[in-house]
Amino acid sequence: MTQSSQDLFRVTLLGTGAPPPSLERFGPSTLVEVGEQKFIFDAGRGAMQRLHQLGIPFGDITGMFLTHHHSDHVVGFPDLWLTGWIGRPWGKRNTPLQVWGPEGTKQMMEHLPKAFHVDIRVRSKSYPAEGVKLIAQEIAAGVVLESDGVQISAFEVDHGGEDLPAYGYRIDYQGRAAVLSGDTTFNENLIEHSHGVDLLVHEVTAAAGSAAENQQQLKRIGSNHTTPEQAGIVFARAQPKLAVYNHLLLFGRATPEDLIPATRQKYAGPLIVGEDLLQIDVGQEVQAKPFGNSSRR
Repeated sequence: MTQSSQDLFRVTLLGTGAPPPSLERFGPSTLVEVGEQKFIFDAGRGAMQRLHQLGIPFGDITGMFLTHHHSDHVVGFPDLWLTGWIGRPWGKRNTPLQVWGPEGTKQMMEHLPKAFHVDIRVRSKSYPAEGVKLIAQEIAAGVVLESDGVQISAFEVDHGGEDLPAYGYRIDYQGRAAVLSGDTTFNENLIEHSHGVDLLVHEVTAAAGSAAENQQQLKRIGSNHTTPEQAGIVFARAQPKLAVYNHLLLFGRATPEDLIPATRQKYAGPLIVGEDLLQIDVGQEVQAKPFGNSSRR
């Protein structure tokens, strides 16, 4: 049966990489389509290119959510913001872009127009002035948005005790739920908000070879991110219908193929190592399709 646009609940991994540049895995960014609304969570490098590959008009994005302010999660934002305003080759945005994020989000959104002042001044003669405006809302734990049956909640995660607030998000729609972990080490709060969800998208890090011999580096990474063995505990306790790895931070000779065997020490359920443009439809069943084998409407 064809899914109506009102019933649509789709999560697409725009980028599954981490800070090191890669042509196969762009920076962390996730598109969530719920009903007629489209939200982007984080905007790493290449987010605009991936959106273009999907054929989604740049100006159609309902809003933007940030998990935290590390550069690899936000460097693609100016492209999404400004190119979405200009709008070629598709329809341009003619209303302000709403942005939700942790403390510091308002400061960022106030200063970006100053940084691009000349560009905005010139292009405002040809494009709608409202479309380049940014409306920032700083979040706390709890429900941050309710709109047309969609509820988006934020919860605190632990990005290693670094001096920056970091959040994961839970999206609820028509009795279905998806959780995006953001960057975090093993976190009880994430497990609490993920019990029995349809989809849990979780970050991961792994090291092998010479990198695994650098204990100081591993200690630092382990205090900021989640190993597959730890993620296996998260998945086993949360019991999602489908678990998907995102934000792959791999060191030394570690490969994506290493992640599932390591996770299986603790978790035997459905698990996928995410790739850029992996599309996951959340319905009565949770179905994942790689780019090229998916259909858009």
